[in-house]
Amino acid sequence: MNKSSDPDSHETESNDDPKRSGLSRWFPWLVLGALVSFIILPNILPGKEIEEIPYDRFLAKIVDGDIATVEIDNRTGQINFESANGLEQKTTGPIELSDEDRKLLSESSASIKFSTPQPGFFQTWLPLLLPVGLIILFFWWINKRAQGQMTGMMSIGRSKAKLYTTERPGTTFDDVAGYAGVKQEIREIVDFLTESKKFAEIGAKVPKGVLLVGPPGTGKTLIARAVAGEAGVPFLSVTGSDFMEMFVGVGASRVRDLFQSARKLGSAIIFIDEVDSVGRKRGAGLGGGHDEREQTLNQMLSEMDGFEGSEGIVMMAATNRPDILDPALLRPGRFDRQIVVPLPELEDRNEILKVHAKGKQISDDVDLNVVARGTPGMSGADLANLINEAALTAVRDNSNSVRAEDLEVARDRILMGQKRDSLALTSDEKEAIAYHEAGHALCAALLPNTDPLHKVTIIPSGMALGVTMQLPEEEKHIYRQNYIEDSLTVRMGGRVAEEIVFGIASTGANNDLVGATELAKKMVREWGMSDEVGPMAWGNQSQVFLGDDLMAGREYSDETARIIDEEIQKILVKQEAACRQLLDENRNALDLIARALLEHETISGDEVTRLIQAANGDSNTESIEDAATVD
Repeated sequence: MNKSSDPDSHETESNDDPKRSGLSRWFPWLVLGALVSFIILPNILPGKEIEEIPYDRFLAKIVDGDIATVEIDNRTGQINFESANGLEQKTTGPIELSDEDRKLLSESSASIKFSTPQPGFFQTWLPLLLPVGLIILFFWWINKRAQGQMTGMMSIGRSKAKLYTTERPGTTFDDVAGYAGVKQEIREIVDFLTESKKFAEIGAKVPKGVLLVGPPGTGKTLIARAVAGEAGVPFLSVTGSDFMEMFVGVGASRVRDLFQSARKLGSAIIFIDEVDSVGRKRGAGLGGGHDEREQTLNQMLSEMDGFEGSEGIVMMAATNRPDILDPALLRPGRFDRQIVVPLPELEDRNEILKVHAKGKQISDDVDLNVVARGTPGMSGADLANLINEAALTAVRDNSNSVRAEDLEVARDRILMGQKRDSLALTSDEKEAIAYHEAGHALCAALLPNTDPLHKVTIIPSGMALGVTMQLPEEEKHIYRQNYIEDSLTVRMGGRVAEEIVFGIASTGANNDLVGATELAKKMVREWGMSDEVGPMAWGNQSQVFLGDDLMAGREYSDETARIIDEEIQKILVKQEAACRQLLDENRNALDLIARALLEHETISGDEVTRLIQAANGDSNTESIEDAATVD
């Protein structure tokens, strides 16, 4: 689905005026700076420059009668004097004048003045006040930090929800490609909030909760953002993990604060993303569960449908794990409606690809409908990644537009992984891989109930040394038993081909055997496709999360478990025998496909079909047979 940027948002909790808080924070430092400037600047600013002469010249001027006034500092011995012509000069003499100098000064015609300057207030008290002031400033700073920490502790229980107002519409339903049925159900919630009178006249009540369920990447959060843009009412958005902290009771406090904030707004929508992080089943796991999570869930249940009503408040949530949610959360009155957001169908994929293709230079040879047909099972996020990977591939090839081959390369990279061209394989390993993939391809091409063969390659990609790719022609929602059995035969093709050609098995069939065994287990235990076991199902035995049903016993007896194991083995052995017979009957085609893979490394499904026809004696395919021959 189209990924849209979040609209501007702000926190529900009100913040202080930043101008006032900034002024109060800097005021003490401004006062301190002013005091320091008042003390230091007079001492460092340049004053009036006065010429300084030696003391003996000063005495000579006294004798000559050239000095009019003399001022002597008793503390420093500095002498400032002014000549008869008005010139100001200074000198430094002894602090205690000799008797001769005193007699010389007293006999001169100059005006003599002795002064003893007293220290100022700051010069007297600054050495005492400065340490005291620094101590007071230190304790004031400690007090402010303590107050800030207490403020943080007091606000830890406040909700972290973001409020999207009607002035910031952001994403709308027009930005959500496909999913017409999902948008129709969601639109009913929006219509109720915007046109509540129409529903009230009939007596209809809006669901209190809407749960969006679907695989990852299908656009559940995007749909919620679209509701925020369409609703015309405040929209509070929060994730499930925002409720959890190390302090017990914080989650419940944040839930209360969230609903109080919503009630103050009147009509509002609350959206909780990944609700399974706080909505898991209570009492599950070792020790009875997570107490803080359960308290948070209990508070949420009470707020949604407790004694205190929440009229006008609609709660939305999204999860891809609905099986682990607490049943009390899913009952009517809480999450009344569950809306499934599935993987997109063919038409939806086509619309999603068009949305993501906007703004990109797409070549004329690209048919997005063909791309949509070749991407079954991909989510909206996968399709967005597909278009982006194709654009990156075009840039690497110095192309001015995204071509069809770029989309093909991008799809192969997503489905099969990045090609590992640097992986060095021996000639024997390449031959084994070629026959392994040829066995898969031959079975896929000859069996009637398999998906069409698209491509075969022996170029290492991702964790695989070779890949056989099949693409369905149309969407499938149910799978018949003959389709599953043929799929098992295709999975066995690689291992059986190696045994036929080389007479020995290898480790290359590990993933094939794991997938085949898992598929056979489901046939016996879940789908009732075993005559011996009969129409019985025990579901998936894997644990959804650690601790769930940890102490629960097995649902069937040891004898039934033995029968299940025997039936799984019987199915796998039967399909392996069918695969071996098919490959023995078409040994020439197997050799041709393997030789073509060794020479060309990658061949298409159509080329495989022509090679099979050539092996069966079709005269129109001789050139294809020649192309499969290694020089």
